[in-house]
Parts: sequence; C-alpha cells; structure tokens
Amino acid sequence: MSDERHRERQQRLKEKVDARVAEARQERGILLVLTGNGKGKTTAAFGTATRAVGHGKKVGVIQFIKGEWPNGERNLLEPHGVEFQVMATGFTWDTQDKAGDTTACLAVWQHAKRMLMDETLDLVILDELTYMVAYDYLPLQEVLTALEQRPRQQTVIVTGRGCHRDILEMADTVSELRPVKHAFDAGIKAQIGIDY
Repeated sequence: MSDERHRERQQRLKEKVDARVAEARQERGILLVLTGNGKGKTTAAFGTATRAVGHGKKVGVIQFIKGEWPNGERNLLEPHGVEFQVMATGFTWDTQDKAGDTTACLAVWQHAKRMLMDETLDLVILDELTYMVAYDYLPLQEVLTALEQRPRQQTVIVTGRGCHRDILEMADTVSELRPVKHAFDAGIKAQIGIDY
C-alpha cells in the first residue's frame, strides 16, 4: 500500500473516530461487567482500580469467595486509601457450607450496599459477585436495586463467571474473557504475584 493510500485510509478512520467522540456527551458512572471462563477478570478490575487511584479517585472493593491467602492487590491499594471488605470464607467448593457461606456473603453485602450509596466513592469493585447471585446467596432483585440506585457518577465493576442476564442487560459495558489456554491445565501451580 502506498503512503498516500495509507494516509487516506487513516484520515477516514480519524473522521469516524472524531465523530463518535463528538457524539459521546453523557457524563456519568458506568456499570462494567467482566465475565466469561477466561483468566483475568479480577486482574482487569484491579488494573482499573489502580488507574483510578493514580488519578486521585476514591475506590472501594468488595471481594466475595476470596479466602485469607496473600492478596497483592490489597497490599498495594489499601495503603492508598482503598477500603477492602472480603468475605474470607474461601472457595465455595472447599467450604461446602451453603448456610455459612450465605451468612458470610450477606455480611459483606452490607458493606457493598453502604459503598453503593457512598457519593464519595468514584469506583466500587464487586469481585466475584456473579457467583453470589448464581448460588442464591444474594437476592437478584436486591442487587439490581442497589446497582440502579447508586450515585450517578459512581462506576461499578462486577466480576465473575456466568453473570446473570439481568445484570448483563443493565450493564453499560460487558467484556467476556474466553479461555484459549491456561497453565493450570498443564499442571502448573498458581503463582503468587501472577495468579493471586
């Protein structure tokens, strides 16, 4: 392709992008869902949290399912004012205690509801929320109401596999991570600093 044809193509692309940028006039927080069976949902959410903190924004984190093992994201972000509330029961397939897990989930959900009403929080991460809805630990309608009634400028990121269709429908942005290959399938252990 000649330089001239390349410039013409890039100019057409620029005009399309500029037109879309000019049309985007709303200013409000968004609901972002990171779902799918691929690795990286929580990592992407914490990348956004790090970006927000770097811009002086206030962030809150709710972690469902997670256990009490070392948490690199928490180690980094908590000293920068990010509040973490962690269910701390571990994976549900390990506990095998629906009543106990439901109680723990509902307790941390109280913190989530508080954060979702806090006008000073620019970003709230609801890590692994999708499982809490799928396992009926949290009532779907209560989750939808809390998301709907949050402050207008607050962005929320929901992570986890198998996100409920009503949350997907409410979301402004949905990214589905698809597994292509995973080291664990080859017998490689999860690594601190890489996988958790």
